[in-house]
Amino acid sequence: MMAAERGAAVNTLAAYRRDLEDFAVHAGRRGKSAATASTDDLRAYLAGLDAAGMSARTQARRLSALRQFHRFLLEEGIRTDDPTGVLDSPKLGRSLPKVLSEDEIRRLIEAAERRGGAEGARLVALLELIYGTGLRVSELVGLPLSALGRDAPVLLVRGKGDKERLVPLTDAAVKAVAAYRAERDRAPAAKTSPWLFPSRASAGHLTRHRFAQSLKELAAAAGIDPKRLSPHVLRHAFATHLIDHGADLRSVQEMLGHADIATTQIYTHVAQDRLGRLVSERHPLSRRRR
Repeated sequence: MMAAERGAAVNTLAAYRRDLEDFAVHAGRRGKSAATASTDDLRAYLAGLDAAGMSARTQARRLSALRQFHRFLLEEGIRTDDPTGVLDSPKLGRSLPKVLSEDEIRRLIEAAERRGGAEGARLVALLELIYGTGLRVSELVGLPLSALGRDAPVLLVRGKGDKERLVPLTDAAVKAVAAYRAERDRAPAAKTSPWLFPSRASAGHLTRHRFAQSLKELAAAAGIDPKRLSPHVLRHAFATHLIDHGADLRSVQEMLGHADIATTQIYTHVAQDRLGRLVSERHPLSRRRR
């Protein structure tokens, strides 16, 4: 159902499968199956996750998978009740996304440029694309050549739920991709590949794991703590820097591919926190009171 009706991504399906299999093991110990578990079984499972030190966010994700599973059983007539209906979700504190400064982004790109050759050109193109468009890492590494606009500097992106969106490209991204394409097309195997970033991986294109590794290496070369950098941090930087420079929330939502604008609103909190620190550190009255 998740694959056929909702168009869930492969990674989403894998996460749901892991969560439900983990619960099935718990239910089995209590003489039940995942489909016959009671509310008490579910409460005991969640209590066990909490006792094991699992974060509230991960517990909430597990509970979300169980809610959707039991809602499916109810809708299909496999059960006549939903045991998750009376369960409370774990309380989540607001965690602001981690971002890099504009100067740190510049240093990262310069570190990629210093690599030179085909590898350097690929890294620059990857950085300019993810920072210039806010793509999810799975969307970035899986870009087909056909995603590049022929007559306009845009990308046609297929995101979550198989939904398509058009994302404008910056001048820097257009130049970086053109330079990379010139290097890419010199390799005979790459010429026949349908992917923008082909590789020998089973999927035929660059993997998320390899891109994340490359970012860690670039961070070290740029004098940035590698622990602070991941593909998702660059997506956060794209959104935060756009809002810092006056972009409206609705436009950022469309470019990020968020279904709900509430998801995008967290970036306004990042901007507000920055403004608060700026006033505290730079305002003359604040300095006078120290």
